[in-house]
Amino acid sequence: MPSNAGTTRLVIVESPAKAKTISGYLGPGYVVEASFGHVRDLPRNAADVPAKYKGEPWARLGVDVDNGFHALYVVSADRKQQISKLVKLAKEVDEIFLATDEDREGEAIAWHLVETLKPKVPVKRMVFHEITKPAIQAAVANPREIDRDLVDAQEARRILDRLYGYEVSPVLWKKVMPKLSAGRVQSVATRIVVERERQRMAFRTAEYWDILATLAVADAGEGPRTFNATLVALNGDRIATGKDFEPTTGRVRPGAGVVHLDEGGARGLAARLADRPFTVTRVEEKPYRRRPYAPFITSTLQQEAARKLRFSSQQTMRTAQRLYENGYITYMRTDSVNLSETAIAAARRQIVELYGERSVPPEPRRYTGKVKNAQEAHEAIRPAGDNFRTPGDVAKELSGEEFKLYELIWRRTIASQMTDAVGSSVSVRIRAISSTSEEVDFGATGKTITDPGFLRAYVESSDDENAEAEDAERRLPTLVKDQPLTAEELAAQGHHTQPPSRYTEASLVKALEELGIGRPSTYASIMQTIQDRGYVFKRGQAMIPSFLAFAVIGLMERHYPRLIDYDFTASMENELDEIAGGDHAAVDFLTSFYFGSSNGTGDQAIAHAGGLKKLVTENLSEIDARSVNSIPLFTDDEGREVVVRVGRYGPYLQRAVPGEQAATPAEGEEGGTQGDRAPIPEGLAPDELTPEKVHELFLGGGGERKLGDDPATGEPILLKSGRFGPYVASGERKSSLLRSQSPDSLTFDDALKLLSLPRLVGVAPDGVEVFANNGRYGPYVKRGEEFRSLDSEEKMFTVSLDEALALLAAPKTRQRRAAAPPLREMGNDPATEKPLVIKDGRFGPYVTDGETNASLRRGQTPEALTLEEASEMLAEKRAKGPAPRKKAAAKKAPAKKTTAAKKTTATKKTAAAAKSTVAKKTTTAKATPAKKAAPRKATTTSE
Repeated sequence: MPSNAGTTRLVIVESPAKAKTISGYLGPGYVVEASFGHVRDLPRNAADVPAKYKGEPWARLGVDVDNGFHALYVVSADRKQQISKLVKLAKEVDEIFLATDEDREGEAIAWHLVETLKPKVPVKRMVFHEITKPAIQAAVANPREIDRDLVDAQEARRILDRLYGYEVSPVLWKKVMPKLSAGRVQSVATRIVVERERQRMAFRTAEYWDILATLAVADAGEGPRTFNATLVALNGDRIATGKDFEPTTGRVRPGAGVVHLDEGGARGLAARLADRPFTVTRVEEKPYRRRPYAPFITSTLQQEAARKLRFSSQQTMRTAQRLYENGYITYMRTDSVNLSETAIAAARRQIVELYGERSVPPEPRRYTGKVKNAQEAHEAIRPAGDNFRTPGDVAKELSGEEFKLYELIWRRTIASQMTDAVGSSVSVRIRAISSTSEEVDFGATGKTITDPGFLRAYVESSDDENAEAEDAERRLPTLVKDQPLTAEELAAQGHHTQPPSRYTEASLVKALEELGIGRPSTYASIMQTIQDRGYVFKRGQAMIPSFLAFAVIGLMERHYPRLIDYDFTASMENELDEIAGGDHAAVDFLTSFYFGSSNGTGDQAIAHAGGLKKLVTENLSEIDARSVNSIPLFTDDEGREVVVRVGRYGPYLQRAVPGEQAATPAEGEEGGTQGDRAPIPEGLAPDELTPEKVHELFLGGGGERKLGDDPATGEPILLKSGRFGPYVASGERKSSLLRSQSPDSLTFDDALKLLSLPRLVGVAPDGVEVFANNGRYGPYVKRGEEFRSLDSEEKMFTVSLDEALALLAAPKTRQRRAAAPPLREMGNDPATEKPLVIKDGRFGPYVTDGETNASLRRGQTPEALTLEEASEMLAEKRAKGPAPRKKAAAKKAPAKKTTAAKKTTATKKTAAAAKSTVAKKTTTAKATPAKKAAPRKATTTSE
């Protein structure tokens, strides 16, 4: 697209991939450059705060809460060089177009760019929901101003999250464990997962039985001859099913009015029905109709990608980001189910081409979203362009992940504009009289699809893996009332009630969406954050809370219940939406939340409690850390209360008789009264700590067990479990178990041998003692500072002095290891055409092109890293330039020894200085080099 004659325009986007795609759609006179995501943020720590602000009382927060909640923004250390480049370019052009993403976060990035670059030329905002040539040209031709309401909403969200995290997290550090974090949304998401696990822990299974009858018709005609029917009633009373049992007791719910069959009752009834006639008593046929699903929004895309493709939320959003930036799909952070008129027309044309005119309804379909405050002006996620490319058209251009996700989006979009699936459903009731005159009713249902409609293109999956697919048919014979049937088989069936299923990422996103918590740009980061913080771990697709999560949520529920209340958190989202719409003032909202001033904004329960600041400090001394870190389980057969305690080195079991205080050494250290403690194996889910499992952990060496008394000293020999695994102890002597030994099979003699280590093998001719012992790298012999490995653990107890001396006299053999092969070969860098590989280095995996190296960031894995991400990481590293060489420190004269008192004073002054942080008004300042921040990818949020 040609620029005005003589006019040069700078277009700033967020990522190099996006810049590369857009630059191809613009003509001469346009310079397209990336900001690499966010360019500045609140200070992450004291080191980020410029010296002139360190003495401010609000420096710790980075927000001047007493001066209109003005924030101090600092330029990220790893963005300095790119910002310098953008500043230089801004001086050389006539106009600047800010082409960051169209959501609130993108709007805020555009504002931060203006505040940072301080350009002297006109600045315009261009927005688009897909990166295609027509969309980019239209965006350039129709720019707008930066929407300050959207910026205010995003800034309020960022400040709100900072206030929440910086005020609540220290409470967790003091009362639970250092380095923990709390977050406005992450804590609520963790609570949802913990509550589901509590339900599973309280669940008591129940057994119930019914009968499955295989029934046959005399003349089936064209239909099936046999079908299955299930026992539903006995003498007019309904047969109990899973829903009729209380989950916490396993008993039938009071007043359920059902017949609870056990195994004997079901088998006896089946025997009494043998050879008895069966008769159809009722046939009900209804038309079946299923409308198509709405096009994808962010949350439903994450849910379906998890169900169908087994993608994590982060993986889905990373892949969708690449598809968007390369022009394959529309913007992927949206809560709108709308499709543009051009998109609807494109879908209808393609349906006619692929499925015929009968698959297109007479009128286009319009969808209404169920998400609160959805931005309906935006579009749903769909293939980009005015003519959709089929999966076959793009198969050779996309990676495996990208192709799978594109096909999913394409199918859902096409299906949303197709005809309904139609057919018929049949419900049948059958009766038999048993040999003892019991009236027994069976039921069967069938479904026939006469026109699959949209199901030809797309069938939605379910969180219940046992659920029947919507396109599945259940065909029954043609049945009429009073028709006789014959029972070919009557099989008694046993069932057990099941605890509520654990959340998956898909179902947790769905739960957050239904509660009105979080927004499209935050779901993926929420899923990642609660896992990174150690609150949730995954087993397959299931999300399991850790005992640390139980302790944190327990503290919040007891002392700050409003801060993790679902309605309260959703109300904050609503108020942020009102700020974005210009209907609310951000300062009023933040003031009410933080200080508690009741002025019609913020949550009144928080306001009446004095605000967040007062809430988290007023009753801090009343929080009992021991109580918070104790999760009661049950009372065992000997009357001992069994609890899980969250210690410094992990969770452990403890048991004691009520009223008697069990010995409690420092958290996580070995000790305690005999048999009252046992570590919990890593990866064990809370609901798996049944009485049987707890008993096994105590008896299996997890706790403390006396093996006997040392014949030489008379001191007891105890088997214990510590931070680094099981060990034996007697008096001051300790020794870890060997790799070949297990706690449950360890004998008294084994323990004596272990306690003999280190074993004195003998004295060398020069008078130096020779020992055999077990170490970090296995068994060895030692003479002075000389070590040699032994080839087996048993040799520690049998090696002779001559054998040990011969080993020690032999030269050390150290084979030079061949260079390890790369972890993964990725292909050529799109930017430089150099081959990229991922290698394993001293500090973990890194990607390299042979000249530039970039370490993988937290959460990235060699298997999941994409070529585009790797290219961006290396481009960012190259933009920073080589690390400055450290100058050799000048030699100083030996200093006089500092007394302990002076050292203590100096340390206190340093610590006091480090605690200072941040500013009186919104200010741009450069941060000192700090830990590298990742560029904004699929989602970036501090929640």
